[in-house]
Amino acid sequence: MSGPKVSVARSAPPAPRGHTLLLLPAAPTFATRFRSGRHRRLTTARAAGVSPADPRRFGSFSGSRHRPSPLHWICEEDRGISPCSACVGTRLVEENASLQNVHTKGWKDRIRKQLQKVELSPSSYDTAWVAMVPSPGSPQAPHFPQCVEWILQNQQGDGFWGINEFGSSVNKDILLSTLACVLALKKWSIGQEHIRRGLHFIGRNFSTVMDEQIAAPVGFSIIFPGMISLAIEMGLEFPVTQTDIDGLLHLQEMELKRQAGEKSYGGEAYMAYVAEGLGNLLDWNAVMKFQRKNGSLFNSPSTTAAVLVHNHDDKALEYLSLLVSEFGGAVPTVYPLNIYCQLSMVDLLEKIGISQHFSNEIKSILDMTYRLWLQRDEEIMLDIATCAMAFRLLRMNGYDVSSDGLSHFAKASTFHNSLHGYLNDRKSILELYKASKVSLSENDLILDNIGYWSGSLLTQKLCSDGDRSRRITIYGETEYALKFPFYATLERLDHKRNIEHFDAQGSHMLKTEYSPCPVNQELLSLATADFTFSQSIYQDELLDLDSWVKENMLDQLQFARQKLTYCYLSAAATIFPPELSDARISWAKNGVLTTVVDDFFDVGGSKEELENLIALVEKWHEHHEDEFYSEQVKIVFSALYTTVNQLGSMASAVQNRCVTNHLIEVWLQLLRSMMTEAEWQRSQYVPTMEEYMMNGVVSFALGPIVLPALYFVGEKLLDSVVKDQEYSELFRLMSTCGRFLNDSQGFEREGSEGKLNSVSLLVLHSGGSMSIEASKEAIQKSIVTSRRDLLRLVLKEDTVVPKPCKELFWKMCKILNVFYFQTDGFSSPKEMASAVNAVIHEPLKLNAMNPPVTVSSE
Repeated sequence: MSGPKVSVARSAPPAPRGHTLLLLPAAPTFATRFRSGRHRRLTTARAAGVSPADPRRFGSFSGSRHRPSPLHWICEEDRGISPCSACVGTRLVEENASLQNVHTKGWKDRIRKQLQKVELSPSSYDTAWVAMVPSPGSPQAPHFPQCVEWILQNQQGDGFWGINEFGSSVNKDILLSTLACVLALKKWSIGQEHIRRGLHFIGRNFSTVMDEQIAAPVGFSIIFPGMISLAIEMGLEFPVTQTDIDGLLHLQEMELKRQAGEKSYGGEAYMAYVAEGLGNLLDWNAVMKFQRKNGSLFNSPSTTAAVLVHNHDDKALEYLSLLVSEFGGAVPTVYPLNIYCQLSMVDLLEKIGISQHFSNEIKSILDMTYRLWLQRDEEIMLDIATCAMAFRLLRMNGYDVSSDGLSHFAKASTFHNSLHGYLNDRKSILELYKASKVSLSENDLILDNIGYWSGSLLTQKLCSDGDRSRRITIYGETEYALKFPFYATLERLDHKRNIEHFDAQGSHMLKTEYSPCPVNQELLSLATADFTFSQSIYQDELLDLDSWVKENMLDQLQFARQKLTYCYLSAAATIFPPELSDARISWAKNGVLTTVVDDFFDVGGSKEELENLIALVEKWHEHHEDEFYSEQVKIVFSALYTTVNQLGSMASAVQNRCVTNHLIEVWLQLLRSMMTEAEWQRSQYVPTMEEYMMNGVVSFALGPIVLPALYFVGEKLLDSVVKDQEYSELFRLMSTCGRFLNDSQGFEREGSEGKLNSVSLLVLHSGGSMSIEASKEAIQKSIVTSRRDLLRLVLKEDTVVPKPCKELFWKMCKILNVFYFQTDGFSSPKEMASAVNAVIHEPLKLNAMNPPVTVSSE
């Protein structure tokens, strides 16, 4: 075997500003052991008598022309490569994956624990307000003394209360929390030294309060001044000037005047949400219309506690009592938040490419969410982000959810008139936008309307954002979602981007800062290790594939485009788990071969050569060495013959039945369809649109790429399934989408070559009534319809074709949408070059703001 010539980037390029190159000591160990295993795989194959350069190595019988029937030959153990040796590579991948699992077990255990039971971070601010609630039977004593005790035990060294986990400078959230804790202690005349230190901390950092460049919690301009007024009424003195106090109170007065001009429901809800800063300025009875079934106001402990400070309410008290009994002395800033946190984790696991490690936990979460969705539970339906995310995740995981659940968000005015809209909650808008794109039926007015107004609003916000906003994670997420539809993305490329832009701090800001996912560091560590390990496998697989190209002399065919890296990219970027190595190899090899054959029929072969190639495939094992019309035919057929037989042998071993004949038949159908198109072109025959598409879904050449790979994704694929109408429909919809995408983007190029396609045929058969632009528009509508129908069939539960197999059809559809997103990417070398490097070669560059990733997980 000649040495591989593909240049693999092992050295890291310079990291851009704000990023640091990932260095995982464990990764080279995995990579070295895997490469050693790959060498053993090749050695084992040779020992089994598999000479890659021998085109007749499969099933030769001592030169005899008298062979058993093809089916008997294929199902015999003597296939040229035994099932045992064929699976060596897969077993080695599994062994190395097991080795990696030892190193990552600690991370997985902690993530799994958080998925099963959400741990919410304590809020000093909300705890302080709960501590201020008086006992109904004894107003001079706290109803929740354990909260008072928690405050006494959790003051920080500098005198403040609050979250400052990552060593950031003093912020408004900490000042707000500190002031609330001081008020709670003052109310019950306890902790004088704590109060003194807290007041001095606020005084030392009072300039932060007035600094408009520092991000503020929701309602800060009303709540903080209101609490300052309450503190002064209670006799507390701040080590600041009266001018500073007056300036702060003036800002609150201006804000209240502005709010008074707002007559919307959203504005009214906002004033109720920040009630703790309003005191006697608020009609506390009117606020109660915002009370939820669980007794809370807005699921906010602080708002609910503020109500109880002014008015007694049994349901509100029950809510806080439940909260304190569950969390002890410290309460979170939002409750309940379980569904949002769990769905956020599921979404994040999918986004960074490690959801496959937690499939059981994810199913349990989605099953529970589905039950609550059907019950129209408040925790889902009253929170926009939770509702939209639940809809998207449930639908994309095969649950039957109707867009009617989002009907209350169909109009932009409804959103603007809500608390979320009033708070300018971009996360909620983005979730609605992403949910609107998961449409499974034509004219879904609810999703169409949501997509229109949310997309427009997000675009406006991007245009109006300043430089500071552009550094916020949500800005990048919004920009990416607007630019790249979910059906035009490569999963592994998305995983890498999301890992590199991962915010390990992951905090959200309401009235105070909180973290909905306290295991972000474990998520980042596991995703990093997983991606790095996978990348080492991809690099070795690509090297082996490069050797395969050379051994089969495919690189010597002057007419053939060399598209190995693109073909492998489409495999690695979508069939990404390490254990699916055989599926990737099958996908990539057949991708290369279909490209070679396509070029052979387009430009490389004469009529006689094409007929000779088809005749050889029809004979298959019965062909003879002296039957090759030319050296070109010999190279093409020999590569087909040896590769299909090898993959057929491997697939037969996996499926425990003979499937090689099916693979041969798939190739024969492709060659015949390509010959039909070649004959049309030679005779200048103009087919009808129906004739063109019936032939075109086959000649687009996805059959040999996708169908063999279905046998390698871990599911038994019975012959009855392969012959089922559903199987055929999946293939038809995928290929229709691909054919139309190719025709739309390649119209000018193919027209210059004298070829007809669907765009030109529509124009020709219209009798001059349709322009090229109108034809392209009609084709685009057909693309949308085919893609939507394919997704609906893929997501449908309890069907004949196993779900992992159905998903390969959708993965190929996404690849096609990426390749033809703006140009004919497959014919434009520069379009995919960066994607190839990102997925296969370039190491991760982690955000420098994140804590360093370590190998040890114990």
